[in-house]
Amino acid sequence: MNSVKRTSPAYSLILLRQLVKTDFKLRYQGSALGYLWSLLKPLFLFGILYIVFVEIVKVDYGVENSGAYLLLGIVIWSFFSEVTGGSVTSIVGKGDLIRKLNFPKKVIVQAVTYSALINLALNLFVVAVFLAIGGASISLETLVLPLLFLQLFVLSLGIGYFLATAYVKLRDVNYIWDVVMQALFYLTPILFPITFAPLWAQKTLMLNPMAQIIQDMRYLLVSKDTATIADVFDGNEAIRIVPVVLTILIFAVSSLYFSKKAKSFAEEI
Repeated sequence: MNSVKRTSPAYSLILLRQLVKTDFKLRYQGSALGYLWSLLKPLFLFGILYIVFVEIVKVDYGVENSGAYLLLGIVIWSFFSEVTGGSVTSIVGKGDLIRKLNFPKKVIVQAVTYSALINLALNLFVVAVFLAIGGASISLETLVLPLLFLQLFVLSLGIGYFLATAYVKLRDVNYIWDVVMQALFYLTPILFPITFAPLWAQKTLMLNPMAQIIQDMRYLLVSKDTATIADVFDGNEAIRIVPVVLTILIFAVSSLYFSKKAKSFAEEI
């Protein structure tokens, strides 16, 4: 590692790999169940929400495999929540490292994202089991899935860049984002079918990239009865480009903001 220039892509890759390994190991250090919590946490949340919304409230999701429908939404949201929540304090938390070494600071936020990606992969295995039990069928349309996961990754990383940068100057960002996440969770069709909302609200909510991603994934993996953004906008397939463009804009602006402020991180932390 010492023989590689600290500003080179190779050094960044080595550091990224090391940060991801360290973060994943430390996360469950001292825990009796260890890495199993990566699977148990979303499963416990799913169990509670399933009992409340499916068994007690009797929410009709309009699909046969409502368990997988609900679980997939929770798993995708958990990844987004883990990346953005972990990114907020990531730069400040690595203050000693930043002051000692000269390296691309984006690696720190990227490490948070890739660590969450490991959890996502484990959780998707559980989703696959639910899909298999429910008899879900896989079609050629599922080839679009990698693009949706890429969009999810880019969106989460982009917001992570912004939050990590803003937190260096304003420590209230952590509390503000907690409130924003609570609002976004209930404004995203995770617990309720999007069709429960009035049409004007459906159109507004589905422009949110997270809502579009979750609904598209449910459509591809769980049931073709899932309402997508095109359905909400009366079959207008062109509207799909809007949340994708928003994702790209969020990433581009946040990345530029991070790069501009990164030079002064060592002095401001």
